Amino acid sequence: MDYFMNRSTLKEQAPDLGILAVQLSARVQREIFRRSAEHGFGDVRPRHGAVLAYLDVEGTRPGELARLAGRNKQTMGAILDELERLGYVRRTPDPADRRAKLIVPTDRGREFMELTDGIVDQIEQRLSDTLGAEQYQTFRSALGRGVAALPATGHDTEG
Repeated sequence: MDYFMNRSTLKEQAPDLGILAVQLSARVQREIFRRSAEHGFGDVRPRHGAVLAYLDVEGTRPGELARLAGRNKQTMGAILDELERLGYVRRTPDPADRRAKLIVPTDRGREFMELTDGIVDQIEQRLSDTLGAEQYQTFRSALGRGVAALPATGHDTEG
């Protein structure tokens, strides 16, 4: 790195992997949440994606959601409390183990999940159209391998 140039200028001109990853995530999230707000879901926040992106229609245990989202159980509990209060999920006994709970989407939660799945499909199609289908598939594959090559454990990145 050329320390005679401002670091901010260098990072803007040649962003590193961390910056590119954050920019990609932020732009995808902005589009998802802007468009979902246009459909009446203005109360959902990006942090809620830690649940709603992974939630199975038949329900998912909180610990599994925390693992999938890379969040600790305390953060996940706070997000679940918010989503329950907003009417997107409910806690129900797990039929396989009555001591355990399942997080199940409400009708509103399922509507949001269906809408955002469609929005993500449209974003991916736009990127595929921009890059070309083959290059986009190569990009997705490489990105997935890169993510898998880095540790998934560590400090929670939110909350």
